[in-house]
Amino acid sequence: MNNGGAARLQKRGRAVVIATALMMTTALAPVVLFAPDANAQVSAGAINAEHTFDIPAQSLTSALAQFGVQAGVQVTVDGALARGIDAPTINGTMRASTALEALLRGSGLDYDVTSDGTVVIEAVTSSAGEEVLDTLRVEANAADASDPTNAITDSFVASRSRTASKTDTPILDASAAVSVVTEKEMETRNVQDLQQAVSYTAGVQAGEYGSDVRYDYVRIRGFGQTNLGTYRDGLSSRIYNFTTSRPETYGLQQVDVLKGSTSSLFGMNGPGGLVNMTTKRPQDEASGEVLTTFGENHLRGAGDVTGPVGENSNWSYRLTALWQDAERGQDYSQDDRIYVAPAFSYTPNTDTKLTILTSYSDRESGLGYGFPAGIETSRDAFFGEPDFNNFDTEETNIGYELSHQINDKLEFRQNARYTHVDLTYETVYLNDTTPLGNRYAFAIYGELDRFAIDNQLQYDTAINDTFDSKTLVGLDYNRDQNRERRFDGTASPIDPYNPSYCGISCINLNFTSDTEITQAAYGLYAQEQLTIADDWIATVGGRFDYVQSDTDTISSGTTDERDDHKFTSRFGLTYKATNEVSVYGNYSESYQPVYSSLASRPDGVKPQEGTQYELGVKYQPEAIDALFTAAVFDLTQENVSQYDSGSATYKQIGEINSRGLELEGKMSLGEQTNMMVAYTFLDAEIKDDATAANIGNRPANVPKHQASAWLDYTIPGQGALGDLTLGGGVRFVGERQRNDGNTETLPSNSVFDAAINYAVTDDVSLSVNATNLLDREYVSSNTFGSRYYGEGRTVLATLKYSW
Repeated sequence: MNNGGAARLQKRGRAVVIATALMMTTALAPVVLFAPDANAQVSAGAINAEHTFDIPAQSLTSALAQFGVQAGVQVTVDGALARGIDAPTINGTMRASTALEALLRGSGLDYDVTSDGTVVIEAVTSSAGEEVLDTLRVEANAADASDPTNAITDSFVASRSRTASKTDTPILDASAAVSVVTEKEMETRNVQDLQQAVSYTAGVQAGEYGSDVRYDYVRIRGFGQTNLGTYRDGLSSRIYNFTTSRPETYGLQQVDVLKGSTSSLFGMNGPGGLVNMTTKRPQDEASGEVLTTFGENHLRGAGDVTGPVGENSNWSYRLTALWQDAERGQDYSQDDRIYVAPAFSYTPNTDTKLTILTSYSDRESGLGYGFPAGIETSRDAFFGEPDFNNFDTEETNIGYELSHQINDKLEFRQNARYTHVDLTYETVYLNDTTPLGNRYAFAIYGELDRFAIDNQLQYDTAINDTFDSKTLVGLDYNRDQNRERRFDGTASPIDPYNPSYCGISCINLNFTSDTEITQAAYGLYAQEQLTIADDWIATVGGRFDYVQSDTDTISSGTTDERDDHKFTSRFGLTYKATNEVSVYGNYSESYQPVYSSLASRPDGVKPQEGTQYELGVKYQPEAIDALFTAAVFDLTQENVSQYDSGSATYKQIGEINSRGLELEGKMSLGEQTNMMVAYTFLDAEIKDDATAANIGNRPANVPKHQASAWLDYTIPGQGALGDLTLGGGVRFVGERQRNDGNTETLPSNSVFDAAINYAVTDDVSLSVNATNLLDREYVSSNTFGSRYYGEGRTVLATLKYSW
C-alpha cells in the first residue's frame, strides 16, 4: 500500500480534531467513481504522474469522479464518508497526488493506492484508533504547490520559489541560497519599503544610508546590489544613473532574495545576488480589504480587491490602490504617495493563462542628508532649502505574463513590461569641508524608458525510471533609454546650529550637462535540472550576454559607444538525504559592466567579473511548518573599478573577496506563533587596490557580524474578546569600517521593533507597529565625508476591514 499525501500533511504537527460525528451514519458499500476499461490495468505509479486538471468547486463526490477521469485512475469511496463535503477548485498541471491531496485537505479523509493502482478514499485514523479530521490550518504554500506565484497569506514560510532557477522548484531542491519574504510576514511587520521587507534576511544589509530615502540600499554578502540587483516579476529594474522610482510594497505579495552570483540566469549583476519582487495578482475567489494607517504626521488610505469578473467567467481582476500624506523624521521632509495598480487574468482553458499587470505611482519625497564632519546637531536637522528639497518620481508600468502548456511536457512562458519614469531631483547641501561656507546646489531632471521581455521554453520528461529531466531555454531582451539634464551651483551660507533659510532666490544654478544613456542587452541562456533516482539533483546552466551601451553627451556633442559580451556558467548539485533534509553545493559566475566616460579610463573598460563557491544544508521538517538553512560561501570580484589619484584616472585593478556563513530559520507554528532568526558572518578583504595601503583591509561599510530575530504570538480570544497578537524583533549590525583605508570604525547598533494586533471582530482588526522602538540614535554609514543617521522611532496604527 502506498500511503497518500493527506497523511503526510497531517504529520506536519498541526492540530487535529476528533470527528466521531462524521462516522455516525451507517457505512455504505464503496462506490466506484471512475473505472477505466475493465480489461485495462492501471499502474500503481499513475498517482505520481503529471496531468492537467480542471475541476471546479463542487461536492467532493463529484470532484473525485472528475479527478478519476482526468487522472485516468480508478477511485473508490464510501458514500457515507464523502456525503456533505465540498471540494475546492483544482486547476493547472501537477502530479495526480498533488491534486488529490488538495481535494481531500480539511475533509478528514486520506487515500491509499492498491497494488493494481486503484485509489481508495478512507477516513484518517489516529494512533488511538479514533477517526480524526485532517489539518485545521491550510498551508498556502502546500495548497498552491502547482503555482509558486500565488501569495502566501497565512505563513512566514515558503516552500517553493521560481527565482532560484526560473522554474517551479522546491526551495529544498534548489542548489542555491534563497530567502522568501511572504505576504504574511510583510503584513505582520507592516513594511513601508523594500529595505524594511528584507531587513530580517540573512546575508542582507539594508538601509545603509539611513534617512537617505532616494533609493532602496541593499547589500548582499557584502556587495552593493542597488544598481543592478533589483528585479520585479523576474524582469530587471536596473538603475543607470539617478533616474528611478522606489517600489510600493503594498503592491507586492512576495519578495525573494537570491544570494550569490546569478548571471548565468539573469545576466548583468554583481556577485552578491538579487532581490526579486512579485506583484499582487488576481485571485479566483473574491476577497478584499480597506485600511487606514495613521501616526505622527502620517495618514494613509489603501484598498485591495480581487475576484472573478463574473460568475463562471474566464477573467479575474485585482485593483490595489493607496494614497498617503506623510512626513519623515527629518525637518522639512515628505513622503506623499499615490499608487494605483489594476490587474487582470484570463484563463481560457487549463493550458493557457494571461495576466496583465499595470501600475501608476506618484511619489513626492525629500532626500535625507548626511552631516558634515565636525557638526554635532540633531539628526533631524535640515541644512538645505525647504522649497528646493525634492526627489519626486512618476512611474507607469504596463506588462503581462503569458504561459501556455503546449503538451504535457512542454511549456512556453513570456514575461514583458514597459516602464516610464519621470524624475525631479532638487537639493541644496552643506560642503563637507567648509560647513559654515557656501552650500552646494544640485538638480537632475530625468526621463527613463525601459522595455524588458523574457521568453522561456521548459521541457519536463522522465528519461527512464531513474532520471527526470527539466530543461529550460530562454531568450531575454532589455532596452533602457535614460536622459538626464544636470544643473550645478551654490546657495547662500547657513549656520548649522541656527539655520535660517533664504528660499529659491539665494540658489544659483548653472546648466552642466545633457546626457542620454541607451543600453540594449541580449541574453541567451539554458539550464538543465537532472534528478537522479529521486535523491540527486544536478543543475547545469550557462548564458551568453551581448550588451550595447551608448552614452551620448548631447550638451557637448560627444558619444561613447561600447559593446560588451560575456559567457557565464553555473554548476550545482543537491542531495536529498531525506524528505526533510537536503545538502547542496554550487559554483556560479557574475558579470557586471562598468559605466563611465572612456576618456577617464586610458587602459580601457572591462566588465567586473565574479565567482562564487557555496555549500549549504536545508531542513524542512514534516512535523512543523518551518524551513532552516545554513550556507558557507566564498565570493571574489575582479576588475573592480577604482580611482587612482596619482594618475587622476580610473583603473580596474581592484579585487574583493567575501567569505562567510549564513544561518536562517523561519517558522509558523499553527495559527498562533511566527518566528524568524538570522545570523551572518562576513570575512571580507580587499585583495588588490589602486592604493597599495588598502590591500588586506576590510571593505568600507561591510560588517563582520549581523543578526536578527522576530517572534509574534497570538493569544486566542474568549467570549467577546478577539485574538490578541504581540510581536517584537531586534536587528543587530556589527561594527564596520568607514572607508577602505580603515581609518575609522563605526560602532555596532541594535534596533528593536514591535507589533500589536487586536481582532476587533472576524473582519476588523487594529494593529500598531513600531520601528526603532527605543529611538536608538546611531550612524548607519559615514561616506563621502558625511555621517548618515539611521531613522528614528516610527509608530503607525492601522485599522483594517477585510472580507
